[in-house]
Amino acid sequence: MNELSVGLLGNLGLLLPIVAGLTLVLYLVPVPLWVAAWASGAHVGMFTLVAMRLRRVPPGTVVTARISAVKAGLDISINDLEAHYLAGGNVVRVVNAMISADKANIPLPFQRAAAIDLAGRNVLEAVQMSVLPKVIQTPKIAAVAKDGIQLIAVCLVTVRTNIDRLVGGAGEETIIARVGEGMVSTIGSSASHKTVLESPDHISKHVLSKGLDAGTAYEILSIDVSDVTVGENIGAKLQIDQANADKQIAQAKAEERRAMAVALEQEMRARVVEAESEVPRAMAEAFRKGHIGIMDYYRMKNLEADTVMRQEIGSVDDTRVAVPA
Repeated sequence: MNELSVGLLGNLGLLLPIVAGLTLVLYLVPVPLWVAAWASGAHVGMFTLVAMRLRRVPPGTVVTARISAVKAGLDISINDLEAHYLAGGNVVRVVNAMISADKANIPLPFQRAAAIDLAGRNVLEAVQMSVLPKVIQTPKIAAVAKDGIQLIAVCLVTVRTNIDRLVGGAGEETIIARVGEGMVSTIGSSASHKTVLESPDHISKHVLSKGLDAGTAYEILSIDVSDVTVGENIGAKLQIDQANADKQIAQAKAEERRAMAVALEQEMRARVVEAESEVPRAMAEAFRKGHIGIMDYYRMKNLEADTVMRQEIGSVDDTRVAVPA
């Protein structure tokens, strides 16, 4: 029994290294993948597959992409695919984009497709937009015509991807901004808002003639005005605000003039009081010098009393007349 156990342990000791070696060989040499590539006509060398493992490149991804390209009639070398993967690109998406472009008769070499993918663009979506244009809706753009009426418009911009300008070209935000600027300038140059409402295609024709797709990754096919609504009467509001401002300025000036008049009145009253205060002194001086006598003084007092009495009688009569019967 002991001899049997020792024999089994010895056999296991020999089998374990063999199994580990076979597992390592099968991992480094993906035989099924090599057979699939050979059967598909996209032959890949065995040592190339081993080298991919050593460079930490998944052979399944690269070889599957090459098989798809070869079956579609595209000649893409395994080295180009591996280099694109090591650069951080999406190999499968690039190959699918090239296949779609080839079926649509769009020239798209591998170097350009790889550059578009490494630039952060979705090259497959770009090819699809080249075949099927995309419609971009602008936000509500508000502009004021020359007659002061505000118009709010929305446009639908049909664009198609320009593969040649996809790397380094501006995106959808630039298209929307340029179209919005063109809408504002077109409405602002209109003599009346009724002209824009009668022929909204004037906006699309004017904006489209400016070549707004220059320097962008898209080609503008058409610009269509989908909605135009009348907003506020900005001109009337500005006139009302100006009138209110002028009114406040006039009121401020009138208040300033009234304050100056009140100050002048108070100053004149002060002068009258000052002059009246000089009368007793002047009378005393006249008595002293003998210019007037006592009888002259009494006559003056009687005249003053008579004047006060007449004023009081006149004020009583005015009060009686003002009271209704």
